[in-house]
Amino acid sequence: MKVLILGSGAKDHAICWWFSQSRLLEGLYMAPGNPGTKGLATNLPDVDPSSPEEVYKACVENGIDFVFVGTELPLFTGVIDYLSERGIATFGAPSKALKLEGDRCYARSFTAKYGIPTPGYRVFKDIESLSAFLQGSKNRMFVVKSNRLSPSRVMIDTDNKETITNFALSILQTGDVLLEDHVAGLPATVTVFVDNNGYIEFPVASDYTKSDEDDNGEPTGGMGSLCPIPISGDLRKAIEDTIIRPTFSGMREEGIAYKGVLTFSLIITPESKPILVDYHVRFNDPATQAMVPLIKTDIVTLLEAMKTDTLSEKTLSTTNECAVAVVVASKGYPINPVTGVEVSEIPPVLRSNSFRSLPYFFVGALKEEDGRLVTSGGRCFTYVGVGPNVLEANMKAYACIDDIKFDGAWYRPDIGNKFFSFG
Repeated sequence: MKVLILGSGAKDHAICWWFSQSRLLEGLYMAPGNPGTKGLATNLPDVDPSSPEEVYKACVENGIDFVFVGTELPLFTGVIDYLSERGIATFGAPSKALKLEGDRCYARSFTAKYGIPTPGYRVFKDIESLSAFLQGSKNRMFVVKSNRLSPSRVMIDTDNKETITNFALSILQTGDVLLEDHVAGLPATVTVFVDNNGYIEFPVASDYTKSDEDDNGEPTGGMGSLCPIPISGDLRKAIEDTIIRPTFSGMREEGIAYKGVLTFSLIITPESKPILVDYHVRFNDPATQAMVPLIKTDIVTLLEAMKTDTLSEKTLSTTNECAVAVVVASKGYPINPVTGVEVSEIPPVLRSNSFRSLPYFFVGALKEEDGRLVTSGGRCFTYVGVGPNVLEANMKAYACIDDIKFDGAWYRPDIGNKFFSFG
């Protein structure tokens, strides 16, 4: 099998690394790829992953058998449908399923129909009606989201009416505002592979989405992640019984089942009740970077099972370890990240991800320019420490984090800390 992965971010690098461990591949390609993937795959830097025509042309020219899409933009430009219509096997959500993520009102009607627990919400089309509602809702915390697809899951969670109003004004320029009741608890990211007949679950992660320590500061696309989080058997069963299984059954009933990845963003309440806050028809970053190093199953065997809709017959093999992922961001992120800043050379021993004594290293918003490595966005790379417990994984993640330098680089120093347990 010759595989083409579409994407260039850190989660795409992690997926590329997972593929590179397979013994069942004839060839591995990445479009456009990044400086970290070029040692694992053949990068196709001139191919626009969001252009169905360019991706199809690259498939024909390189004899690609399978196209893997785990990132959002190629999905929402119709790449999956375009390739499928031309006989190329794909991994990813087709257009009919995109409304699970791209239309939150549809997603909320879906969850109501199939009895899936979600926070209370209301939708506003103008700032006047939102302001009137807020006037009668004193001292209540809300989560403010766009009803449409929004990059990096950026949203705010606050009781400050001025902050809510200003954030809503920016959303209303392009669509409706979703005002959701705040739910206190632990964020959890549940990832599953799905086909037409079943699904297979991956280890559950917890992302750190605020910019500052102790979950304060600005909302970001994710500054770190821990995988797996310690959850009881009863809670795991509740997640499957109340969220995963009814979602899959509903997708089949609604005719939107597909072959790809589905990610559930949850809140685990203090009473250990799972609440669904969002669907994503792609992988989440940085949960993916924390999850992938723990998986022992060959990804190609899962894709082969998908072809025959026998995914649920497979058993996922993982290590008994823990992973802590720490994102290094550029100055100004998340409001106005500075780009074009030169980055010191990545040591080959770190770039290869082949030494278990070192953290895994996944490239995000970096590019090569005139022979230099420079920043090209907000979240530039991710370090992932893997160890027998959270403490050791945390120590390994931070051990080399200052070895690669660029002006203005910053990261949260507390990823995983709240899960430390001392006997």
